[in-house]
Amino acid sequence: MSTPETPPPAPPANKPAQPRNPLHGVTLEAMVVGLADYFGWDELGRQIPIRCFQIDPSVGSSLKFLRKTPWAREKVESLYLFMLRDQRRNAQD
Repeated sequence: MSTPETPPPAPPANKPAQPRNPLHGVTLEAMVVGLADYFGWDELGRQIPIRCFQIDPSVGSSLKFLRKTPWAREKVESLYLFMLRDQRRNAQD
């Protein structure tokens, strides 16, 4: 009795590159840390008024909340994009 040949493994699916997407490859943790470094927790809590930024803020508590709350994550992503644009503008001056 012969065993049937197994087909070769399928090549890994290539994900399309996203060269124009500034959020591609940026983790949520990197966004929160970058925003906290750029604005500080007080200003970040004013820009995005959520408790995890205003009361005893930490990266861990923020990540826990943002992973469960899509609307808040969208606000963080939007502010992160603003920060990147602002940094680029300041670098050109």
